[in-house]
Amino acid sequence: MNKPNIYLFFLLSILLTSCVPTKDLIYLQNNNDGTNAVVTPSNQKPYRLQTNDLLNIAIRAIDPKLVEIFNPTGGQNVGSVGEQNNYLNGYSVDDHGNIRLPALGEVNVLGYTTEEVRVKIEKLLFEKYFKNEAGIFVIVKLAGFRYTINGEVGSMGTKTLYQDKVNIMEAIANAGDITITGDRKDVKVIRSFPQGSETFSLDLTDSKAVNSPGFFLQPNDYIYVKPLKQKTWGTGKTGIESLTTIVTLLSLATTTYLLLSN
Repeated sequence: MNKPNIYLFFLLSILLTSCVPTKDLIYLQNNNDGTNAVVTPSNQKPYRLQTNDLLNIAIRAIDPKLVEIFNPTGGQNVGSVGEQNNYLNGYSVDDHGNIRLPALGEVNVLGYTTEEVRVKIEKLLFEKYFKNEAGIFVIVKLAGFRYTINGEVGSMGTKTLYQDKVNIMEAIANAGDITITGDRKDVKVIRSFPQGSETFSLDLTDSKAVNSPGFFLQPNDYIYVKPLKQKTWGTGKTGIESLTTIVTLLSLATTTYLLLSN
């Protein structure tokens, strides 16, 4: 094989290996029989509260004056205030799993769902302060769905979404999507539990990812998107970028050779 052919083969090899294939950029591809993927109910288990969670609790009654003491936000709707006010006026779960409510004192919520906390607070209010005729109505929600995302995404950091359920596709979209050099085939979701943590690996180019326990996030999940090898090589994300890099290197090599020859 003569030198021109060797150079051409070398050039084509670099172009083919350095570019990011289109199939590695498309989410939730169905690689099998074309049937729709079904999300199993086990992946949507209700979240159970942990220490350092922040709750918004609002208590309503037929006569609003009866429950003013229980509403530090002045009776505003849950979720209608900013993140800073949520932090100042919300109820934080302490290291013992308790929140401290006006008049009711410490209430243990560790391991409870928000619905179970609602029922528990209503029961305490009726037992200690109110009759059924008061029309007590309790709302309990997390003060935003918080998660942290790092790696090859448009915007890294801790994010907050004001909704009850969030899947990993929504979380990534909220972070500006995965960059072209991000590995969509091995996205890590690290989830903390009282007894430790668990890591899920999701191939987001495969439609089967919806059946992973990590597809539907839980509050305080950590998401990491690692870079593709193409970024480490620095040869470019597309054929044009790779070709530009090669031409630049060849020009530099030629210039160096000519300078040393003279």
